[in-house]
Amino acid sequence: MIDKNLIGSIPQGGDSAFPKQEFDSRIAKLKAILRDKSIDLYLTSGAENIFYLSGQQTPGYYVFQCLAIPVQGEPFLVLRELESYNARFNTYLENLYGYGDGFSPAQALASAIEQEGWKGKRIAIDRNAWFLTVNIFDELAARLGEMQDGSGYAESLRRVKSPLEILALEEAARENDAGMRAGIQAARAGVDENAIAGAIMGATIAAGSEYMGMEPFVTSGPRSGVPHTTWRRRVIQSGDVVVLETAGCHHRYHAALFRTIMVGDVPQQARDWHNITLDALAAAMAAMKPGNLCSDVHDAAQRVIDAGGATNAYRKRTGYSMGISFAPDWGEGNILHLNKGYDVELVEGMAFHIPITLREYARFTVACSETVIVTRDGCRPLSKIPRDLINI
Repeated sequence: MIDKNLIGSIPQGGDSAFPKQEFDSRIAKLKAILRDKSIDLYLTSGAENIFYLSGQQTPGYYVFQCLAIPVQGEPFLVLRELESYNARFNTYLENLYGYGDGFSPAQALASAIEQEGWKGKRIAIDRNAWFLTVNIFDELAARLGEMQDGSGYAESLRRVKSPLEILALEEAARENDAGMRAGIQAARAGVDENAIAGAIMGATIAAGSEYMGMEPFVTSGPRSGVPHTTWRRRVIQSGDVVVLETAGCHHRYHAALFRTIMVGDVPQQARDWHNITLDALAAAMAAMKPGNLCSDVHDAAQRVIDAGGATNAYRKRTGYSMGISFAPDWGEGNILHLNKGYDVELVEGMAFHIPITLREYARFTVACSETVIVTRDGCRPLSKIPRDLINI
């Protein structure tokens, strides 16, 4: 266990995103799941789940860390020793187990579990975590025996946001709006994509954003017609369609936004398709209300797109949940999807990004989106930026 004398000068939880009561509430809900499933100890190594349950956040999550939550007793965190100072600052956890560089993280975790008295008990491990490698899992199994699959335990709690989480999403949207406005202002013929990306990042960060889970997408002309292209020094030309997809981050909660800019005389098809994206987004948002299913939202957008003759240009889900994210993504796509056949009921407090994109491959993309919160009667978009096509 970490020597508390070494970290005693760091105020415990001094930089936590939320008060201790918020994390206590989340842990209590998880323990109810553990009791229901007859699990003694839950292990998760995913950065998002660890943050949700403890407040621990660090760019160094690429080094194995694991939060252990017993059905009875206090949680404990096993992580790189260097990160223990960070964890002291960000969390209210008393029990921190650090391991030095060059030591086996699996052995460190197994030793902590043994020291806490949970070896031989019923253990569930989150198998969907990014950095739970096959080697680490095999080492743990060799020391601890069979472990049940705990995937989805924490994720089921993350679906519905608390009031404090919604406030964080609102702040992320405000910060993102600042970046999007700066990107729109910078987008002109003769300006390169890098300058636009720089304007977006600078304004978003200046507005209060932390580092995002993914960089903004800034793409133009024929490159915009290729999925997930972003800035690469291309100079904007008259006749280009420019697509901006941006996100802001507040306390690791993200809000994202798509807007489309048309520079000069662009193909009429692009303008027509942009109208379809607006109608499809409106239809999706109209279907986004408690009692409907996630699939209902997708189907509502798909019907508009099909009626507009753009079916082949829309080969994707309609959206995904938003909330806590670390790189390499800003979405919570592993939590909830807006897609055909995804029959999860919408509940007040859920949050989604709804990106409607129509793509003529290697020619152009048009897109419009909103990050929304499901309300009692429908949904509430978080951005204040108009959805109208931007002509310059």
